[in-house]
Amino acid sequence: MTPLQQQGRLSKLASRTLSTATPAQKNDALESIAATLWQARQQWLDANALDLQAAHEAEMRASLVDRLTLNEDRIHNIVEAVRQVAALPDPIGRVHSMETRPNGLVIGRKSVPLGVIGIIFEARPNVTVDGAVLCLKSGNTVILRGGKEAIHSNRTAATLMRQAIAQVGLDENAIQLVQDTSRESANELMHMNDYLDVLIPRGGAGLIRTVSQTASVPVIRTGEGVCHIYIDKDAELTMGAQILTNAKCSRPSVCNAAECVLVHQDVAADFLAKAIPMLDEYNVTLRCDAESLAIIGSRGEAATDEDWDSEYGDYTLAVKVVSCTQEAMDFIADHGSGHSEAIVTSNYFTAQTFLEQVDAAAVYVNASTRFTDGGEFGLGAEIGISTQKLHARGPMGLEELTSSKFIIYGQGQIR
Repeated sequence: MTPLQQQGRLSKLASRTLSTATPAQKNDALESIAATLWQARQQWLDANALDLQAAHEAEMRASLVDRLTLNEDRIHNIVEAVRQVAALPDPIGRVHSMETRPNGLVIGRKSVPLGVIGIIFEARPNVTVDGAVLCLKSGNTVILRGGKEAIHSNRTAATLMRQAIAQVGLDENAIQLVQDTSRESANELMHMNDYLDVLIPRGGAGLIRTVSQTASVPVIRTGEGVCHIYIDKDAELTMGAQILTNAKCSRPSVCNAAECVLVHQDVAADFLAKAIPMLDEYNVTLRCDAESLAIIGSRGEAATDEDWDSEYGDYTLAVKVVSCTQEAMDFIADHGSGHSEAIVTSNYFTAQTFLEQVDAAAVYVNASTRFTDGGEFGLGAEIGISTQKLHARGPMGLEELTSSKFIIYGQGQIR
């Protein structure tokens, strides 16, 4: 039995007890995690410093270093997110329906945990905690497999969380971290059908596609974020420029950041005149179609076909001029990833058309795509943003980590 199979076996054993833990037991464990992470924050920061040192030596780009970085404020936010999850209603054990059949059988449907969840993710130490606490609250055990870039941070977080839940009487093996960050461990995890009930990749487009195409374990796709902001001819242009700048620049490395702006031809020149000075503050590179390039000249670069499908994860933005809302929606249909799309307009009917016809997990009117986030949606945290349509779509909180089973009461009925 390989080390990973051994972890799978321990997770499966732990899931038997965790699935029947009371809400109070799980909330005590979450509070213990929050307190332990905060009390040991310097230990976590010291581990993160080792990862950051390696990142700088490897000349990792700035936006990825930002995703990797922990500081006291970020740890405080992570700890608060743990407590927010604890405060949410427990999703397990709810009976959603109960019906008496003509033969007297009483049949109901009850929410239950998925079981053992595997999460493959990249250089995001907060995912280690988000994934663990959401799985714990929903009665699932978890095997976390992060990237080598964050291995010191992840090991420390996992160790602290395991200690914390053991202190309140839960099996520490409810939370496990894969110690081997090689491709071989990821590939093995993708085929652990005897141990995993579902696998969730969280990271860039390359990781998600690889897991989706390779895994034999059922996969929930998350996170591919080719998000668009469409500036309609009836948009309030200053507001549009502020929304675009926030969506692109507030944190360009995350999946809900905007990667492309579509601008109606009637307002393209005026809008770009307002938006470019704001984008200049962040030194955003603009990859432009012929029409937008003709407007801004040497400030932009000519876009290639690949730019329209790129998740840059950096201070780069694709720019395209469109003739109408329908062209914008058609472009989004061809090039969007089904994550988050936004329109800026003061025309109610145009806004409603966009909401109805654009196919994405989150569709916005006059707001930044950066709000597609479990905490912002009132879910406490999220395990990822699902861009598929089966089982879960959008920010995946507690409800999306449950399944159901039928419960049947009889009085001796036979068939």
